[in-house]
Amino acid sequence: MKNFVIIVAGGSGSRMGTEIPKQFLELHRKPVLMHTIQIFHDFDPESKIILVLPKDQHQFWKELCLKHSFSLSHQVVFGGKTRFHSVQNGLSQIENKGIVFIHDGVRPLVSKETLERCLETAKKSGNAIPVLPVNESLLRQEGNLNISVDRSQYFSVQTPQTFRSEQILDAFKQEFDTSFTDDASVAEKAGFSIQMVEGNRENIKITTPTDLIIAQALLQSNSL
Repeated sequence: MKNFVIIVAGGSGSRMGTEIPKQFLELHRKPVLMHTIQIFHDFDPESKIILVLPKDQHQFWKELCLKHSFSLSHQVVFGGKTRFHSVQNGLSQIENKGIVFIHDGVRPLVSKETLERCLETAKKSGNAIPVLPVNESLLRQEGNLNISVDRSQYFSVQTPQTFRSEQILDAFKQEFDTSFTDDASVAEKAGFSIQMVEGNRENIKITTPTDLIIAQALLQSNSL
């Protein structure tokens, strides 16, 4: 069964406070996105990796690949107006049955163990999403009231959200809905029950300067 990886990288540098989109910022001597692609290549060198980028970023990505001598095999496709449409564009390149990982381009620290859990659960149950229990206390605001929430009932959701190809292709035949928050919500609306597996704490989404500092420290400690 072939593995497919759709890496979605449509971010800008707004929250990072940079002109360069966050997926292209240098992290441990090369752009964030290259670390992300490398992880999936190392996990399964035979997987088909599909990178979804905004049209106006394709040339810049080519230049970065030349600059860093980055030659890992991957296909680049155009992003859409929303994440939903970007994932649709990536899914259009899947030509046969297999397992589909859909991953944020700015999560370069997903672990091999998380990928293995996602893969095995998706094979058995149709899908898998990595999650972590919430550590912080939670409050819900109702008017002027702040109400404590039982955090044991909540989880933070990561990627890669992983599916059997026939399941996710069927789910993305739906029309776009503003209620879609991620790929799992699309599958859930199509009637599929979502399976949770344990993620890893290092699998942070790099969106702020602090995230970049943390990721840099984690990569340096792993390379020692």
